[in-house]
Amino acid sequence: MTRTTHRTQELAAFLRARRESLDPRDFGLPERRQARRTPGLRREEVAELAGISVDYVVRLEQGRGLRPSAEVVEALAGALRLAPGERAYLFGLAQQRPRSADELATAAAPPLARLVADLSPLPAMLMNHRYDILAWNDEMAQVLLDFGTLPAPQRNSMWLCLMHPEIRERYADRERVLREGIAHLRAAWAAHPDDRALTDLIAEFTAEDEEFARLWAERDVQVNGRGSKVLRHPEAGVLALDFEVLVPLQDPDQRLLIYRAADEESRSALERLSA
Repeated sequence: MTRTTHRTQELAAFLRARRESLDPRDFGLPERRQARRTPGLRREEVAELAGISVDYVVRLEQGRGLRPSAEVVEALAGALRLAPGERAYLFGLAQQRPRSADELATAAAPPLARLVADLSPLPAMLMNHRYDILAWNDEMAQVLLDFGTLPAPQRNSMWLCLMHPEIRERYADRERVLREGIAHLRAAWAAHPDDRALTDLIAEFTAEDEEFARLWAERDVQVNGRGSKVLRHPEAGVLALDFEVLVPLQDPDQRLLIYRAADEESRSALERLSA
C-alpha cells in the first residue's frame, strides 16, 4: 500500500466516521419518510449542508483517489461540525492548507495572559503573527519598555524596531535583528494571504522606512523560534539574551516570546532590574 493510498483511505474512513457520529436532530433537517438504516447523517444530507454533489461525497467516502480542494475541505469541515483539531486533521489528510482567518487577534487568550505573568522573573510577552504585542510581564517592560504607555497601533515589535527612537538604539546588532524579523514577517505574510491588515502594515513599512524596503526586497524567508540578542540597556548595561518562541496548540496565531540570560553578567543585570 502506498502512502497516498493509505492517506486516501484514511480520509474516506474519517469522513464516514464523523458523518455517522452526528445526530440528525441537531441539524434541524426535514423529516424523511424513509427510515434510517444506519446512525448519523445520510450522505445526501452532508452534501446538502456542504453545498457539494452527493456523487462527490460518495466518491470521497469510497476512497476513489480524489484530492478535494481547500474550499471543499472547508465546506465538509463545517457540514460535519468538526472541532479545530479534527478540522486540521482533515486538511492534513487532503494535503491542503486551511484559509487563514481575516480577523485580527487583538487580545491575548486569558490562559496565555496568565502564563506570561507567571513566567516572571523571566521576561516574556505574547504576540500575534503580525507582531502585535498582546500581553507582557513587568520584566519584559523593564528590559524593553512599558508597552501600555503606547497607543495600540504602536504596540507592534516591528514598528518599535523601525520607528521608536529608544528601541532603535537598544539592539546592539540592529540590522541582524531587523533582517530576521522581516524574514519572519514574510513567512507570516505567505501563510496568511487573506490578511489585508498585514498586507497594509507591510505596505506602510515599505513606504515609510528605506531600510525595511531594502531588506523586504531581498525576499529572505526564515522561521526561527530560537536565537540570541544583545541589548544595550540604559540602566543595566549590555544584556546578552537567549530567546525562545513557543506557539500554543490551542491558539496557534499567538506566539509566546521568552528571554533568558545568556551569561552570568546578564543574569545579574536582569536580577537588578527586577529588584
